[in-house]
Amino acid sequence: MTNTVKPTRDFGIPLLIYTIIMGILKLTVLKGSGILDTLAFSAFAGAAFFATSLPMQTWARITIAVVVLGIGVPIIGMGNTFYLDVAINIGIYAALALGLNIVVGFAGLLDLGFIAFYAVGAYTWGLFGSSQANNFIAGNHFPLAGDWWFLFVILAVIAAGTFGVLLGLPVLRLKGDYLAVVTLGFGEVIRVLANNLDKPTNFTNGPQGISAIGRPLVSVADGLEKSFGQQSFKWELLLLYALVIIIIGFAVLLTIRLDHSKIGRAWVAIREDEVAAQAMGVPLLSTKLIAFATGASFSGAMGALFAAKQTFISPESFNFDASVGILAMVVLGGLGSIQGALLGAFIVSVLNFQILPALGTLFNDLRNAGVPLSTAFEVSKYQRFIFGIILIVMMIFRPQGLIAAARRLTAPPKEEVDPA
Repeated sequence: MTNTVKPTRDFGIPLLIYTIIMGILKLTVLKGSGILDTLAFSAFAGAAFFATSLPMQTWARITIAVVVLGIGVPIIGMGNTFYLDVAINIGIYAALALGLNIVVGFAGLLDLGFIAFYAVGAYTWGLFGSSQANNFIAGNHFPLAGDWWFLFVILAVIAAGTFGVLLGLPVLRLKGDYLAVVTLGFGEVIRVLANNLDKPTNFTNGPQGISAIGRPLVSVADGLEKSFGQQSFKWELLLLYALVIIIIGFAVLLTIRLDHSKIGRAWVAIREDEVAAQAMGVPLLSTKLIAFATGASFSGAMGALFAAKQTFISPESFNFDASVGILAMVVLGGLGSIQGALLGAFIVSVLNFQILPALGTLFNDLRNAGVPLSTAFEVSKYQRFIFGIILIVMMIFRPQGLIAAARRLTAPPKEEVDPA
């Protein structure tokens, strides 16, 4: 009896046509930032994420990625920087979700303080990319020029990875709820330190935060302004967007390589059964430390980019809600799934930065137009409620996430032999 493989439908051409239609619609008809414009942009940008999960040929994936990420988003963003800012935020959270997916999805280690490493990366550049470092380093050498960011993003990766190891060494012998509680406490410790290290020596400027943080490639942005017009800050955002795309590309490639490597298989073994993994010779502590350090490094890099983008950081940007939000992205997309982490980050970020604010604006406009809507019903007040409902529904109907992690076969299945 021979095995027959059913042909899988190729979504490349239909998704490419859909992408082009949505892009033209956004560029020609819907040029504002209302609810319809927001939905159109979300549908257009979402094609790049759907291309990672739907079955299609490689050329179609590359074409859709170039059309959306390389052409459409920059053109739309230069016309309205709101969308460029949203795209950068989505990219930052996509990289954070990839990092947390290594810790939670691959290795099965519940980390509720992941945002702490994001804060470490942000303050690594924020301290020296502004005049804040003059408070504890003599000589008035700061702020450093914006292009020093490229060195400090490497230092942020090293610093966050080091903190990941320092956290992991004493606590990774814990399991389950105990590990979750300790990581939660670590996240709060970092936030409280940033909030209180303004005396006796002013390291972090406390709750007032650090402002006037430099951006990289400012001179390049000025040159582009002189050559092609548009305001310099638009070119700065576009260059930051390009940096986000490069970092995400590197993070995805690294994650794929790790997933297919010996260490990736060791993480999965630990996630499934620590005792069996240890019995097969997997070193538990060092393998877990690698997971923590790798995920933390992703977070540190994006923290440095976040500080450069915002030009302002404060402890309130790194609270517990942010950690839960990143965890929700990974759970929604699918634990252990690279495509799922990207899709989950896209959906949650779009809801946070586009859909819910646009709905809030729509309700306010309706009230101003005389529609009797209670002021008690503010969409922003129910943000966590909405995410809670989404996660509950996911756990009931699709606990594996939107894109379940695929198990790889170490050998092709043997064909069944017909005894006749």
